[in-house]
Amino acid sequence: MDRPAIVLLSGGLDSTTVLAIAKDRGFTPYALSFRYGQRHSIELEAAKRVAEAHGVARHVIADIDLRVFGGSALTSDVDVPKHESVDEVEESIPVTYVPARNTIFLSFALAYAEVVGATDIFTGVTAVDYSGYPDCRPEYMDAYAKMANLATRAGVEGTQELKLHSPLISMSKADIVREGLRLGVDYSITSSCYDPDEQGRACGKCDTCLLRLKGFAEAGVTDPVAYQKA
Repeated sequence: MDRPAIVLLSGGLDSTTVLAIAKDRGFTPYALSFRYGQRHSIELEAAKRVAEAHGVARHVIADIDLRVFGGSALTSDVDVPKHESVDEVEESIPVTYVPARNTIFLSFALAYAEVVGATDIFTGVTAVDYSGYPDCRPEYMDAYAKMANLATRAGVEGTQELKLHSPLISMSKADIVREGLRLGVDYSITSSCYDPDEQGRACGKCDTCLLRLKGFAEAGVTDPVAYQKA
């Protein structure tokens, strides 16, 4: 029996792992990515590679221009913070936070789910080894799931009870890497960096690069993506 599920896919480590988890749980994934005015298109190229490699039923790239608001180093002309060590990653909400991004993305996923008849949405948010974004916390995900079932015709009519899956929410980056490798994920086709160069090589010094490198190191394996030389 076909079990469609929407998978939010950025092309990075976390969302790629979640896509593999959704497939392993028997779902037919419909991938959803966004061209939202982010600094570069390299992550979208990675998302395309990942979607093709995992044989998704359909991969939609939705266009939203969050640059009209700005407010983030990812959607305005603000430098991406760089650090020499993962220990320097700030505990406060960093300037790479995009205001309400997950709420916006999940709203699109909710609409996509209703159209394809899916009752499940998978997202790669994690509240361990992360940058402190407020829309990655378990309480946010729980609240959104409750709201979602009040927000659609299918929910009101009782024909669809949406489930929001966040399988990585309590996992460290090392745990995520181990789970992905167990499921056969090829991390060489992913891209996580906030500020890659024109060749797509990761900077190795932004928050997401440092957390990713920490995860691979703690998992005892080498990150297969290319990094810029120091």
